[in-house]
Amino acid sequence: MTGPEHYAEAERLLDEFGQEVEVDADDMAFVVAVVRGGTARAQVHATLALAAATALPAHDGDWTAWREVAS
Repeated sequence: MTGPEHYAEAERLLDEFGQEVEVDADDMAFVVAVVRGGTARAQVHATLALAAATALPAHDGDWTAWREVAS
């Protein structure tokens, strides 16, 4: 997976788990666990995207994919 792909996946996961969902009070613990897992996965992808962006040389890096995904 490329850096821009990690970035896009982090955004997708945050969008997916950031949506409002109606749940019964009995199911709240399950929902919290699912959201925590999703946000943790998003954090990992965001960290890998940052590492990939940092590794690109500023003077000759191909920033085309980054521009597309971040815009």
